[in-house]
Amino acid sequence: MAADVFSGLPQGLANALTQRGFTSLTPIQEAVLAPELAGRDLRISSRTGSGKTVALGLVIGQRLAEQVPAAPGAAASLCARPRMLLVAPTRELAAQIGKELEWLYAQLKVRVCVVTGGTSVGLERRALAQSPAVVVGTPGRLCDHMSRGALELSSAEAIVLDEADQMLDLGFREALETLLSALPENCRRHLVSATFPRSVQNLAARFQSHAELVTGSAPDEAHSDIKHVAYSVLPRERYFALVNVLLLSPDDRTLIFVRTRADVTEVASRLCDDGFRAGGLSGEMAQAERTRTLEAFRRGAITTLVCTDVASRGIDVPEVVRVIHAELPESPETLTHRSGRTGRAGRKGLSIMLVPVTAHRYAESLLRGAGIFAELLPAPMRDQVEQAREERLFEELGGDANASPETQDLAARLLERFGPEALVPALLARLLEREIRAPYALSPVSPARVHAVPTGPRRDSKARTSNGVNAVFRPRAKHAHSARHR
Repeated sequence: MAADVFSGLPQGLANALTQRGFTSLTPIQEAVLAPELAGRDLRISSRTGSGKTVALGLVIGQRLAEQVPAAPGAAASLCARPRMLLVAPTRELAAQIGKELEWLYAQLKVRVCVVTGGTSVGLERRALAQSPAVVVGTPGRLCDHMSRGALELSSAEAIVLDEADQMLDLGFREALETLLSALPENCRRHLVSATFPRSVQNLAARFQSHAELVTGSAPDEAHSDIKHVAYSVLPRERYFALVNVLLLSPDDRTLIFVRTRADVTEVASRLCDDGFRAGGLSGEMAQAERTRTLEAFRRGAITTLVCTDVASRGIDVPEVVRVIHAELPESPETLTHRSGRTGRAGRKGLSIMLVPVTAHRYAESLLRGAGIFAELLPAPMRDQVEQAREERLFEELGGDANASPETQDLAARLLERFGPEALVPALLARLLEREIRAPYALSPVSPARVHAVPTGPRRDSKARTSNGVNAVFRPRAKHAHSARHR
């Protein structure tokens, strides 16, 4: 079946997809391969986690497969002249793209080189000297190699700007101009982003020619794998509410978003003091430390990762169960990017906003701009967290009905020696010792505060704004939260 699905692709790409476990293409991957787009500049917009990186790899991979690659070591020089250039805003995202392209192009015998800040310039120059056909990098490091004579773009057939909106926000405009001005006139120019704000459209209009917008999903399908919840909190109790949310399901892989590097350090440190397996990720960390932290998060040694928006770019961990916006994002686009770190690869995800009671209207505007519907609830109170703990305990104790004969024999001897009245409380005490900490007692949020967000006219349990986008809070009772949100 997979062979038929990929029959229109070059054999090397089809084989790589099949070996990777693909049985079909995602909507965005199918969209970019439409015959009418051949040779066109593309503006690719699809939700985070929808397979955009592989989609890009297929677009440029078709071109790479048209020519027989040079023999290893042939025409090696000190200056790389790649056929394809991919630009990403962060080291992690560049590394992620590089890894995806390596397995996708393995049978094409195409060399992929990744160059980013925070790594050895000497090692990168040696890699560039191996004449890679594809170079992936961050804007500053790419320009640095160009200025040193290690990279030359006159042979580039296509360039891809991934997360273009973030590169503009992060101040890479000058570096992008340098890269774009070095390209040959016939080079295809592609832009990719989960969102396409006006600033990116303006950039695209300047350097793309007759570009075609390609989307992988309809707007009302963009968040179908992610449930959005907003918790109303008192500003002074935001950290306490964060802890209670984590305690609802403390082992779930979780990303927590804050605004600044200082916030990352403070929140991660407090969570560690409270017993969580937490770590932090920010731009000021050395690359080696960032790599170790991300690897620990992927392995599960760290289950809670606190990060800034910039540092989160390139975090592709399908096991992330939930995203918590400990501080509200600055724009709807940022909300979309953050939330897209969960609900990946066909999994369901949960996106939780901690909304100060003074910021209901601002949160509503963020959700409306992102086209997201969310429920507004009071933050989890102590009794809700304790109830969730009890439910986990019931599941844990009842989950292993096939105990080994040795375990059953030990249980019988313990019961005979101590009796159930003494044994059960003792075992429960041992189990509860593993709990991270007790939940915090939060101040009740009055119904007036919970209902402070104007909902507008109702239609199918949702409010519809003047532009037709569903995006409101729907208040519920204080104790309506249950284990299904975990």
